[in-house]
Amino acid sequence: MLILPTVTAQELTVRVSQIETSRQGQMMVMLFGKAGFPKDHSKALSIQTQPVETGVDNMEFRFTHAPVVFAVKVLHDEDLNGKVTKNWTGIWPAEGLGFSNAARVSLTGPPSFKQARLTRSDTSNAIDIPLIYP
Repeated sequence: MLILPTVTAQELTVRVSQIETSRQGQMMVMLFGKAGFPKDHSKALSIQTQPVETGVDNMEFRFTHAPVVFAVKVLHDEDLNGKVTKNWTGIWPAEGLGFSNAARVSLTGPPSFKQARLTRSDTSNAIDIPLIYP
């Protein structure tokens, strides 16, 4: 008999891919409601971190209480400062970033909550977020 793990309606798995493992630091995955997304990490509903390991270019994070409507931000925090480090322009990120709903940083800045938002019914309890590096 095959027994599969049960996944609750509130559980969300975030699979992070395309990690540049030659870069050190930690992976930060932040689950947000509308408040604070994407800049104010203190308003994230939950933050999970794992160290980046050489040769491991995919990671998985599980959140047990995802809201009905949410957005996710993933940061490859190379310098372990807990925030996005910018390049010499002071505008563009110098570290890897990824967002839910395939939202991206643009000339106008980071994506809005509306651009990155998902609902639990959209996700089948799991989402994939590839990182984009400068």
